[in-house]
Amino acid sequence: MLLASAQKNTDKVKEIASQLGFAYCGISKAEHLAEEEVHLTNWLQKGYHGKMQWMEGHFDKRVDPTKLVDGAKSVVSLLFNYYPEEKYDNEDYKISKYAYGDDYHHIIKHKLKTFLQHINTEIGEVGGRVFIDSAPVLDRAWAAKSGLGWIGKNTMLITKQEGSFYFIAELIIDLDLVADAPTTDHCGTCTACIDACPTDAIVADKVVDSTKCISYLTIELKENIPASFKGQMEGWAFGCDICQDVCPWNKFSHAHTESAFNPHPKLKELHQNDWEELTEEVFKDVFKKSAVKRAGFMKLKENILFSKGELS
Repeated sequence: MLLASAQKNTDKVKEIASQLGFAYCGISKAEHLAEEEVHLTNWLQKGYHGKMQWMEGHFDKRVDPTKLVDGAKSVVSLLFNYYPEEKYDNEDYKISKYAYGDDYHHIIKHKLKTFLQHINTEIGEVGGRVFIDSAPVLDRAWAAKSGLGWIGKNTMLITKQEGSFYFIAELIIDLDLVADAPTTDHCGTCTACIDACPTDAIVADKVVDSTKCISYLTIELKENIPASFKGQMEGWAFGCDICQDVCPWNKFSHAHTESAFNPHPKLKELHQNDWEELTEEVFKDVFKKSAVKRAGFMKLKENILFSKGELS
């Protein structure tokens, strides 16, 4: 009887996920992530998190959702496609595809809150919290555990169906659901991502040294980019998609249907001189709703100048 009820609720949760536009939904039992704890401990001890001290905080909650959410029983992992219909990779300066449109934190968070409301309406009173790239949650680990994909050599979650251009979100709730089984790794002997990284940030299988990662250097690092990376940025002004662009599984990516993630009309009008002479006024106009604003105008300008070779 309990299993039947859990299966019914699981089916309903996945139905709601589909209705809200999430491409995939997987379920895991909320429990301690023992294997991931060892991996995270080693990663932190080697200093691969760089200046991201927040990765050290709330360690116990990061590896155990029952310490993050009272009464947690299930982790609902969700994938939302952000692959654009048209890429706006200026030959001189580029930003990550996830930042083309409105800030995903706001768009996905709204969907997650609506999701939890639907669960309460259609299943009954359920307690829990929603997360989108926030709080101490190992989102890729949970997505892999719930069978949505596997962790690639570049540490991205990869799906056989459509690659890796997804936002990963979670609901951690006090509702018993039927857990999905993990899938298998399908990277095989491919090293495309490792070979393509211009800064050699992928130091081992499923291990990225953030201090060498262009995304870290252009977003998370609040100080000047070290001179040792001069000539290696390949025009990336905010984030980097190189290791995903070369991944063979991303040949299956298809355009998203979320209008909020469509690029600002003026984005594709920015040419080399526009980027190099970018003013704060233009920045606020083009990126006012974008995740790019999280880096800030001055950081973006510094990234552009560094890529151009005018900062060292």
